[in-house]
Amino acid sequence: MCGLCTLLSADRNAAEHLEALEQSLQCMRHRGPDAAGTWHDEDAAFGFNRLSIIDLEHSDQPLRWGPEDNPERYALTFNGEIYNYVELREELSAAGYSFNTEGDGEPIVVGYHHWGKDVVEHLRGMFGFVIWDTETRTMFAGRDQFGIKPLYYATTDKGTVFASEMKCILDMAESIGLDLSLDKRAIEHYVDLQYVPEPESLHANIRRVESGCTVSLRPGEEVVAERYFKPRFPIQPIKQGEEQQLFDKIARALEDSVEKHMRADVTVGSFLSGGIDSTAIAALAKRHNPDLLTFTTGFEREGYSEVDVAAESAAAIGVEHIVKIVSPEEYADAVPKIMWYLDNPVADPSLVPLYFVAQEARKHVKVVLSGEGADELFGGYTIYKEPLSLAPFEKIPSPLRQGLGKLSQVLPDGMKGKSLLNRGSMTMEERYYGNARSFNFEQLQRVLPWAKPEWDHREVTAPIYAQSEDFDPVARMQHLDLFTWMRGDILVKADKMNMANSLELRVPFLDKEVFKVAETIPHELKISHGTTKYALRKAMEQIVPPHVLHRKKLGFPVPMRHWLAGDELYGWAQDQITESQTEDIFNKKEMLEMLKEHRDGISDHSRRLWTVLSFMIWHGIFVEKRIDPQIEQRDYPVKL
Repeated sequence: MCGLCTLLSADRNAAEHLEALEQSLQCMRHRGPDAAGTWHDEDAAFGFNRLSIIDLEHSDQPLRWGPEDNPERYALTFNGEIYNYVELREELSAAGYSFNTEGDGEPIVVGYHHWGKDVVEHLRGMFGFVIWDTETRTMFAGRDQFGIKPLYYATTDKGTVFASEMKCILDMAESIGLDLSLDKRAIEHYVDLQYVPEPESLHANIRRVESGCTVSLRPGEEVVAERYFKPRFPIQPIKQGEEQQLFDKIARALEDSVEKHMRADVTVGSFLSGGIDSTAIAALAKRHNPDLLTFTTGFEREGYSEVDVAAESAAAIGVEHIVKIVSPEEYADAVPKIMWYLDNPVADPSLVPLYFVAQEARKHVKVVLSGEGADELFGGYTIYKEPLSLAPFEKIPSPLRQGLGKLSQVLPDGMKGKSLLNRGSMTMEERYYGNARSFNFEQLQRVLPWAKPEWDHREVTAPIYAQSEDFDPVARMQHLDLFTWMRGDILVKADKMNMANSLELRVPFLDKEVFKVAETIPHELKISHGTTKYALRKAMEQIVPPHVLHRKKLGFPVPMRHWLAGDELYGWAQDQITESQTEDIFNKKEMLEMLKEHRDGISDHSRRLWTVLSFMIWHGIFVEKRIDPQIEQRDYPVKL
């Protein structure tokens, strides 16, 4: 797990930008405090911060490799982990190639020489990498299929910069002549969805390589992207009485994934919230590390701590458990830091406890496992049950359904059946936008007076829905979440909050081999027997303690609603709105009014308020330069 920054010069003067690139590496030292290195030729300049996980003494980057006749043909920078690197080394060695290191990065570049751009199809892991071919003068970059590892880029007439963090590109903006204007469309998407959807960033001229995509370019050319990961959900019907074979298959795939994700030359721990996903991962990890440490976080406020539940799960699987309690004061103080680490705001309050539990974990381990991705792959969100409850509406002719929608609008708020009628009157494409969205358009216009209806969530979701027209309804929702909520929120916070503490997070559910099994599950085995993730729960019976199997989803709940209405954060929120220099973006008068309505109990605006407050703090750091996030440079032991 590391950080890369790479420049491809448009006019063979890469050396001119080397100092700026070296300086920019400081912006993401947290991603790799163990070592730093640079390399350049006329065309390209590579910079790298390393967090040493495998082959600690060697495998420094930028890495050079080439065949016998040109041994330094390629340069590589790579952020992430390749879990099948041992098998890839064996396969490529058998094909006649030699290796200079024992690390997991070298097989990428050797594989690229052997398979070309199809190398990504052979990689099992999480990655963002850039390869420069000095012979063909071609740059090739790729991201893992789910988007676990980030990769930003920006192009000017001086060249293209790729980086693991947007801060590096901002730091190099002057050197490459980059216009840092904000993107109003991306701002509206953010306020609507609580995250900035890929490939956008809040800066109009900084984009992201999308999850499951590769890009290639030559000096002076634009970035050309190609998608290699196209989930199809090829459902395989299961005959009655043969369900157990599927459950066993899921268990084997997950067991194998955890085994591969435990590959490291440093200590691996596990996050544990107490729910089925994290408990399954921790239970399997313990098979490979009997002294496994697990970590959780919570709050002092009653009803917002799963500490006891997590401790119960830890005791059941027999692991040592470490807890971090977060106070409201700690929470507020950490927000500017967190917005700095995020690059673009994500309005998910659980970011903050995750930051603190990662900070605690880093005192003991260098790598943690976590349960992200199980809901998207196995059908874990309660909303996935909706197509069952709305099935009768599908048989009603479209004009009549629209009439029911109009009827729902005149019914009083809170009346039983109003929401059902409203949602039943809409198509899935209209009603389902992923696990976010706290503003309707009227509310959006209240805080964003310039908001355009054509820029709402449907602009983001429509092209994704277009790819799943032949899927069943549950698979369509899962497919949408893979490209929206999961990569926009869940994986961003997982990467950024752990890397903020120089801690590598691994997510065994988001594994290509696990996905191969998960995408074949019929919907009646995902949503079944009154529960979600049914097939996964059945598979986990042989792994997870019985009392955990049917426990409701936990995560890290945050008492934001109470804090924003009370002494804890009301005054703090008021100050943030008042001091923010965002009058050209937000109606600050309406924001203060919304805060007051929330305090007085007129309406629960907590998610809406947090969305805008997060942006304001981000803007105060990166645009106004008014807020100093007070980032300290921490040193950690290389071996742990």
